[in-house]
Amino acid sequence: MKFKLVLVLIWMVVIFCLSNQPASISSNLSNGLINDTIVKIYEIFNGKIDMIKREEILSKYSYPVRKLAHFTEYFILGFLVLIFLMDYINEPRIIVYCVLICFIYACTDEFHQYFVVGRNCSFLDVIIDTIGSLISSVLFSLKKLKLNNFIKNT
Repeated sequence: MKFKLVLVLIWMVVIFCLSNQPASISSNLSNGLINDTIVKIYEIFNGKIDMIKREEILSKYSYPVRKLAHFTEYFILGFLVLIFLMDYINEPRIIVYCVLICFIYACTDEFHQYFVVGRNCSFLDVIIDTIGSLISSVLFSLKKLKLNNFIKNT
């Protein structure tokens, strides 16, 4: 139980640290990821590209990659909160509590970003974060339920 709580808290600190990066550092991180993946894949199929095309790719994929990062951070948080809550809450209500915890943390995270240089507070990001936690908690709850039914029937 304590180990599960520690995992949740560590992941919350990771999210906090990523949110605490000034916009320039956060953008460089996203652009580095795009450059190391999407640009490389583009070059595999199309050959070496010039700086103009590279900038075009970075510009095109920056927004979706950043939103995917939000989703992924909270998908993981949703899973960690879910496995922590499984020790305390019955199955039907667990998803509600899990998503509520993640939603509240997403709200505080966005509020925190308001005070970080170059960052802003975005309700859309809260929605994306909450959807990430909702999907992970539903998927892993269904997986656990399916596993439990399989065990009962064998």
